[in-house]
Amino acid sequence: MGTIHGVGLGPGDPELMSVRADRLVRGAAHVAFFRKAGRAGRARAIVEGMLRADACEFAMEYPVTTEIPLDDPAYAACLSEFYEQVSAKLRDIALAGEDVVVLCEGDPFFYGSFMHLYTRLKDDVPVTVVPAITGMSAAWTATGIPVTWGDDVLTVLLGTMPEAELARRMADSDAIVVMKVGRNLPKVRAALETAGKLDRAWLVECASMDHETAVPLIEAGNRAAPYFSIVIVHGQGRRP
Repeated sequence: MGTIHGVGLGPGDPELMSVRADRLVRGAAHVAFFRKAGRAGRARAIVEGMLRADACEFAMEYPVTTEIPLDDPAYAACLSEFYEQVSAKLRDIALAGEDVVVLCEGDPFFYGSFMHLYTRLKDDVPVTVVPAITGMSAAWTATGIPVTWGDDVLTVLLGTMPEAELARRMADSDAIVVMKVGRNLPKVRAALETAGKLDRAWLVECASMDHETAVPLIEAGNRAAPYFSIVIVHGQGRRP
């Protein structure tokens, strides 16, 4: 029986991949990756030039991304069917005795799509996970400022959350990471202002990639941001 490897590629720079990830990617006969229909796929772009010439590629194209609201039951139903279908394809390859490398942006177990495959496959075929540097780690590094000191509490939030809930959790935290920013940036900005932390916030776009930018959020304007954007608020805790 073959093994399905969920391989974390890190935040975007191929040089930040682990030795294990690099070895698995370069040796893979079967490579699967998520992408939006009509796009090359960010994970696939990271490994450009690394795959075997005879590697079989399986592009797992999302049936929906932002076209349906997250709280619409149709969104979950559509994605659930999609994950079942691609899991079945990967399961068949493994049952045929072939290994499959699933390319994962960031870390596979941190808000990644691979998690939905893992839960559907782990009881049927061997599945391994290769951890990786997260996008948020690359983002706070891009600001050039340490993110936590001493006893600082770090909270990871999602820009898709309601504004009032974001503001409440921001007010209770020392250091903050907000992921899934994109079109939610105006809401995130308003929540930070309510929490009294807007002046400490940074917006990082495309961390570790060639077009990386990192600026104080108050200088970024009240606009939407690219999908690969993270907001950082640095802690100010105890120091020797």
